[in-house]
Amino acid sequence: MVGLKALGHRYERTVAREQLLDADARRDRTDLDGELNYLLVGSDRRPGAAGDDQRSDAILVVHVPADTKRAYVVSFPRDLLVNIPPGPNGYGGGSDKINAAYEHGGGGESGVQLLSATLTRLTDLRFDGAALIDFAGLRQVIDLLGGVRMCVDTKVRSIHTGTLFSPGCQEMDGARVLDYVRQRYDLPGGDYDRQRHQQQLLRAMLDRAGETNLRRDPVRLDRLIRAVGASLTVDTNGVPLEELLLTLRDLPPDALTGVQVPSRPQTIDSISYVVLDGGGTALFAAVRSARMPAWAQANPRWITRL
Repeated sequence: MVGLKALGHRYERTVAREQLLDADARRDRTDLDGELNYLLVGSDRRPGAAGDDQRSDAILVVHVPADTKRAYVVSFPRDLLVNIPPGPNGYGGGSDKINAAYEHGGGGESGVQLLSATLTRLTDLRFDGAALIDFAGLRQVIDLLGGVRMCVDTKVRSIHTGTLFSPGCQEMDGARVLDYVRQRYDLPGGDYDRQRHQQQLLRAMLDRAGETNLRRDPVRLDRLIRAVGASLTVDTNGVPLEELLLTLRDLPPDALTGVQVPSRPQTIDSISYVVLDGGGTALFAAVRSARMPAWAQANPRWITRL
């Protein structure tokens, strides 16, 4: 308990704080009682990139039921066709791919705000917090953890680096694993496979963090915390990070369940999109009404055991 409190205090001093949630997307409470919904956004921002040259490469909603015995990681397809509300910089709103909301919002804090408002309009969910993760910084975090173990299920060649990923379980450093989880072309499931691989990376990082006794290596722990702080911006809705860590500390990695939003590809005016099917609205209703276990059991096609 004391160690966790100390860790929370160190994170409080290191991690950047911003108002990442739009007012309409924020749940009106400042405690952690009941079920929790957190928005996680992975940005592909590169050094020197302007606000209009940034995309949200990963959009995840983590749903934790009130008993905190399981967490559902819901991945949204980056090409999902949605209605984006008006945003900053004169953007008037309109239909577009969901990952464009971050760009239309100008990236960074305002980009996540517009993305959160878009998600609330789509799902009718309100959020207890949000985090923006810079993939460039995440690479350093993975390296400080000593890399992660990933199991490649389909051979694929990176369109970014030309690296060939062969099937089988293997250790990957930060650069290699982030290259792998960004691939979607030439995979049987396309973006759905990419979503699943990103969910698997989250599980792999939790596994490796649990295997590594960082408390006995204070120098490495300090480097890791500073690396996390450099790559992470959070909005905890007024709740101290220490309280959030205490609430989630008993949630084991094997309690994670990956969820993909029921949807299908569709070409509209020669542009490739992903559109919701009937199960999408049912998924959002299950999250809102604390019925995720029943929904997951009835929809195994959209579930990934992590």
